[in-house]
Amino acid sequence: MVEEIRGKGRRAMLAVADVSKRDEIEAMFDRVWEELGPIDILVNNAGIETIVPFLDLTDEHWSDVVNTNLRGEWMCAQALCRRVVAAGRTGAIVNIGSILAGKAMPGSTHYAPSKLAIEGLTRNVSAEVTPKGIRVNCIHPGVIETSMTAWVMKRPDLLAGLCEQISMGRVGRPREVATVAAFLASDEAAYVTGQSIYVDGGLVGK
Repeated sequence: MVEEIRGKGRRAMLAVADVSKRDEIEAMFDRVWEELGPIDILVNNAGIETIVPFLDLTDEHWSDVVNTNLRGEWMCAQALCRRVVAAGRTGAIVNIGSILAGKAMPGSTHYAPSKLAIEGLTRNVSAEVTPKGIRVNCIHPGVIETSMTAWVMKRPDLLAGLCEQISMGRVGRPREVATVAAFLASDEAAYVTGQSIYVDGGLVGK
C-alpha cells in the first residue's frame, strides 16, 4: 500500500503501534508528525473481535477487546487533538464502530458494548474539540467483506441467511465504508460533527 501511494507521486509511510498502549501511540504520532508533517485527519479503525458465549466470558476476553476497540480510539483521538490544538490547526476524526452498536448477536457481550460506547465517545469528544476546530464523527459498518468476516464469507449457508436480513441483499465492500469516511473527513462535511452513521445496507433498519 505504501509503495502504491508513493508510485502516484504522494508521500506515505508505515508506522506500527499497539493502540492499547499509550507509549506506542505517542511514539507513532510523533514519528508521523515529524516525518510527514502535521496530521489533519485520523481514522480510528483498529479493532479486534472474538465470539465468546456470555457465561464463558473472562476478564481477559473483556479487557483485550475493550482496550483495543474503545480505549485505543480514545487515546488516539486524544493524541491527535492535543497536537492539533497546540499547533493551532484544524482537523477531523472518523471513529469506526460496528453494526453491533445497534443489533444484538450472541457471543458479543464484550464486543458490542465496546462499539456502542464509541457513539458516546464521539459525541462527547466532539462537544469539547469541535469549538477548537476538530470535527468528530462515527461510522458503524455493517457486514463488510474483510479479513474479519472471512469466516462468514466461507459459509454459503450462513452468508445466505445473513443477506436475507440486509435490505440490499448483499454484504458491503470496504470502499463503500471508505467513501463515507472520506466524506466525513473532508470539507464537504464541514457542518457535520458528533454524528454516528450506519453503513450497513439497511441491516439495522430492517
